[in-house]
Amino acid sequence: MWLAMGVFWCLALRDLPHALGSCPSQCSCSLHSLSDGTKNRVVVCNDPEMTLPPMMIPSDTSKLRIEKTSIRRVPGDALHQLTCLEYLWLPYNSMTSVSSVMLQGLRSLRELRLPGNHLVSFPWGALGDTPQLRLLDLHGNRLSAVSAEAARYIRNLTFLDLSSNQLMRLPQQLLTTWSHLQAGPYSSSDNSKIILGLQDNPWVCDCSLYEMVQILNFPTPNMAFIDPRLKCSTPWSLAGVAFSQLELRKCQRPEVYTSVAKVKTLLGSTVFLRCGATGVPSPELSWRRADGHQLNGTVHQETSNDGMSWSLLGLPEVSHHDSGEYVCKAKNSLGATEAFVSLIITEAQTTAEPQGPTTRPWPGKAEAVEAAAYNELLARYASTTSGLSSVVARPTLPSYEKNPALQHFHINALGELSVGNLGAEQADRAKDQPLNQLEPAQMVRSVKVVGDTYHSVTLVWKAPQAGNTTMFSVLYAIFGEKDMKRVSVDPGKTRVTIEGLMPKTKYVACVCVRGLVPKKEQCIIFSTDEVVDAEGTQRLINIVVISIAAVIAVPLTLLVCCGSLKRRYQKFRLRKNEENQSSYVTFERLGPGEDGVEDSARDSPEEGDRLLSSRSSVDSHALSKVEGPANEYFC
Repeated sequence: MWLAMGVFWCLALRDLPHALGSCPSQCSCSLHSLSDGTKNRVVVCNDPEMTLPPMMIPSDTSKLRIEKTSIRRVPGDALHQLTCLEYLWLPYNSMTSVSSVMLQGLRSLRELRLPGNHLVSFPWGALGDTPQLRLLDLHGNRLSAVSAEAARYIRNLTFLDLSSNQLMRLPQQLLTTWSHLQAGPYSSSDNSKIILGLQDNPWVCDCSLYEMVQILNFPTPNMAFIDPRLKCSTPWSLAGVAFSQLELRKCQRPEVYTSVAKVKTLLGSTVFLRCGATGVPSPELSWRRADGHQLNGTVHQETSNDGMSWSLLGLPEVSHHDSGEYVCKAKNSLGATEAFVSLIITEAQTTAEPQGPTTRPWPGKAEAVEAAAYNELLARYASTTSGLSSVVARPTLPSYEKNPALQHFHINALGELSVGNLGAEQADRAKDQPLNQLEPAQMVRSVKVVGDTYHSVTLVWKAPQAGNTTMFSVLYAIFGEKDMKRVSVDPGKTRVTIEGLMPKTKYVACVCVRGLVPKKEQCIIFSTDEVVDAEGTQRLINIVVISIAAVIAVPLTLLVCCGSLKRRYQKFRLRKNEENQSSYVTFERLGPGEDGVEDSARDSPEEGDRLLSSRSSVDSHALSKVEGPANEYFC
């Protein structure tokens, strides 16, 4: 019996310190009286050598502060018995992770502060065990991302600090939640307002931050920022730019387009399949075969000025193995879309030689020969050049509706040119005109570009065998396009100007007698880049010539002027000296001569004036006393 009582008292005495709320070692405890008469227990632990949280924390603790220790992690069950805990502060420790069950049982928790640690992630789902949580401080950690599920658990927060981390983007769900909060009606309740800290993060400024920029640029009473001066880190072109100066586009799923759904071509020919896509950010385009076979071609991509992405798949010398469906896939951060193009390979068909003037090959296809020549030229050029990336791909060509001389052609899947603007009479004449009655193929030669501007080009050619009634046609298109334009030339003329071209664009043009097949020497490939380069070079030459002329002419002009002024000054001095000498000589001859006759100077008014201005009256009076009676010139 005594033994049993001893065991009982030992157990009771062992649990007595915990029941009385004794303070754990390495910590300090204090009680604070509240206005309602209750007491609030505060436990503070700041021993730098502490590696684990204390195990004997009083259960009535309402505020636990563990700071500046060596604790790297908190065990999941270390805080479960603290059902009265309202404030959990764990700042400036060495924590690298937080357990997903660390907050279980802490349903009264209102503040969770974890600044200055080394957290690379945070279990946002753990916030579901803390329905009363209002403040979450994750400042100064190493968070690189926020999971999308965070939007579900932060709705009740009124303070969230994610500053000084490594965040580059925020999930769209979280931004949408904040946008709804910002757009909602203002209420004085705490749950309808939030203070955010997002500064000092390496933000990637793209369309994913569109809504956050809108939130910053249009503040409302429902939202406030600790520091609204957020700045971009990447891309390089926007580094250091403030969010208030950004103009971002909203993200959009990609949409893919193809020029045709089915392409028919002859065996051994070269085929180009093209697709374009729109989306924000710009989608990445890729090609594959629907049957999984390897592609037998090359892919070239570029982005047009309107922001549309283009991809060109070139298939040289196609065979029956290349037949099938080709898939063009456009993909960006919001998803992916696909488009299909069917390629059908047919055997080459032979045509009989025309037997008479009324026999014509390819009946009903008057313009197919021109389309075939264009395809041949495009394939030949593409196979001999190394830079297909210079092919300009645009969805449409400029409008020429106002010019009745321009007619629209389109190369269909059969390699034919379909007339888009011919009248009924012109179409009938094209059908009735036999090809073998036309002039020889060498009728047109030496096609050249002789004059051009930013938006036009002048073509000239030689046609020595052409008559005054011979009619020529000029077919041209943006290099790589399937749509062609035709310019009708007046009979007998061998010169035409094409208007409405695009600057810095490569074009192909062929000149031929109407209805005749153009040869390769009757076609020319030109680029309006040369216009810009030529004009820029000419301006540079003019500036250099003017500068050299100014450098040479100005010193020579000054030298000539100085020499002229010097000579005029010397002549002036010489003339003055001569006048002075002449005055003195004349003065000595003023008296009467030996023969009593007065000097001839008396009769000269000019000589008298010069005399009066040359000598003073005193000198004249003195001289009269020496040489004789006074002369009347002195009166």
